Amino acid sequence: MNGTHRDRKADRQVEAGIVRRSGRAALVGAALTATILGITAAPAAADGPVSDPAPLTCAGQGIDPVAPIHYRTEALIKAPLDTIWNLQTDVENWPAWQPAVTSAERLDSGPLRPDSRFHWTTPVPATEHTPATTLSITSTVHQVEPERCLRWSGPAVGEGMGIDGGIHVWTFTPVDGGVLVRTQENWNGAQVEADVPTSTYFLGMGLETWLADLRTAAEGA
Repeated sequence: MNGTHRDRKADRQVEAGIVRRSGRAALVGAALTATILGITAAPAAADGPVSDPAPLTCAGQGIDPVAPIHYRTEALIKAPLDTIWNLQTDVENWPAWQPAVTSAERLDSGPLRPDSRFHWTTPVPATEHTPATTLSITSTVHQVEPERCLRWSGPAVGEGMGIDGGIHVWTFTPVDGGVLVRTQENWNGAQVEADVPTSTYFLGMGLETWLADLRTAAEGA
């Protein structure tokens, strides 16, 4: 191994370290902020509890199947389907039941439909390497089947950090005892892909927290 190769390898390691330091502060799902402080990343889990391994889709469309960062989970929510659906689709009311969503604004009006857009923010606490900032997310809805499924995508941008894009799918299935809510999401972009295990870990935490908050809100309604 010659000196030039070693120098190039060192350069790549430095660049990856810079990306990881900025990217880790951005690895936040919708309701992750309250849990990220003081956490050391564990090995990535591919998915949370899943009763059916078939891909999640809405109108036949799912997440990016080749994305290196993805997570899927589900929960039984003991509440009426319309209550759960209304909570999830009333975007501007998300801050009322999701502590980590600090603002949410529809960019159109009426029920969510294909091409609906919404803008929402979530704070990111300071870490050892980065200052506190806020992620700004603009999501575009692609598929909607009322009280059955949702699919949207969009980037998340903060000061010096970001997730270039992600696709998020939700399905809602009435079962004995309540509604089985399933969700799956992927992320892509140079910063998050620089550390796939950490990104997957934080993505999973965010989805698990979102589901827990949705269950609390629906079952308490």
